[in-house]
Amino acid sequence: MNQFVGVFPPVVTPFTTDGEIDFESLNRVVDHLIDGGMHGLFVLGSTGEVAYLTDDQRESVVSAIAARVDGRVPLLVGCMEQTAPRVIPQAQRAVAAGASAVVITAPFYALNSPMEIEDHFRMVAAAVDVPLFAYDVPVRLGGVKLAPEMLVKLGTEGVLAGVKDSSGNDIEFRRLLGQNKAAGSPLKIFTGHEMLDEAMMLLGADGMVPGFANVDPKRYRALWDDCAAGKWEHAVGVQEEINAAFDIVFGPKGRGGDGTGVGAFKIAMSLLGIIDSPTQPRPLAAFTDEDIASVRDVLVKTGMMA
Repeated sequence: MNQFVGVFPPVVTPFTTDGEIDFESLNRVVDHLIDGGMHGLFVLGSTGEVAYLTDDQRESVVSAIAARVDGRVPLLVGCMEQTAPRVIPQAQRAVAAGASAVVITAPFYALNSPMEIEDHFRMVAAAVDVPLFAYDVPVRLGGVKLAPEMLVKLGTEGVLAGVKDSSGNDIEFRRLLGQNKAAGSPLKIFTGHEMLDEAMMLLGADGMVPGFANVDPKRYRALWDDCAAGKWEHAVGVQEEINAAFDIVFGPKGRGGDGTGVGAFKIAMSLLGIIDSPTQPRPLAAFTDEDIASVRDVLVKTGMMA
């Protein structure tokens, strides 16, 4: 379990302008992240646009990344499906393709009680032979929030190995950290709150999952190193530098959440030559010249691009 500590960026899935997965660009993304000092990769998360990929595409992405990584860092792989009977085959395919651990949400579309949600995690954990992480992301689950008490209980039972918290609920995140510590820290806890990473690390998080690290991994590694060394004042300065560049997500207008945040990352990565195109899967709309210009302006202003 000590391998699941540090910065695990959620890897973007590049597409060609024809809408096919761009595996050449994907290889460059993997190299960019590992060369940037990332401790591991989170494949097929929200930033990886997992909801838009077919089962075969998901497997091909995991296989391609696993081959490129070649054991250098561990891979957390998202297996997002409505219910355990649908998650389990996805998780088994992910493990066969190279997953070091599997990440799943609570059930969605299905209307389950807290007890049924617990059993959902138990069913998946029993069906795979790698660690299981819970992905707490209420915005994508109709508001369903995973209770700290339930997560720690499943951790002490050995069902869950960790939690990726993207709830944005700082009070509940701190409660989770406190309850986990009191129980002997059975869970590795990652924050997805990328503009407050240094604060979450100060509270005791085991790692971070910042989407913007796809653009600027080296600065996130510097942030991690400062936090690990207890250089909190310097860490705050690095976080502020990151946050200034993170303003790219506020550039694209008139789009949904997937087309704004992830889209801005892809625009920046294409402008920096990391991927060939910022194309997103349909039905997400193509970017306008104004969208691209808004991202370029932030990159220039913050010194990331000439």
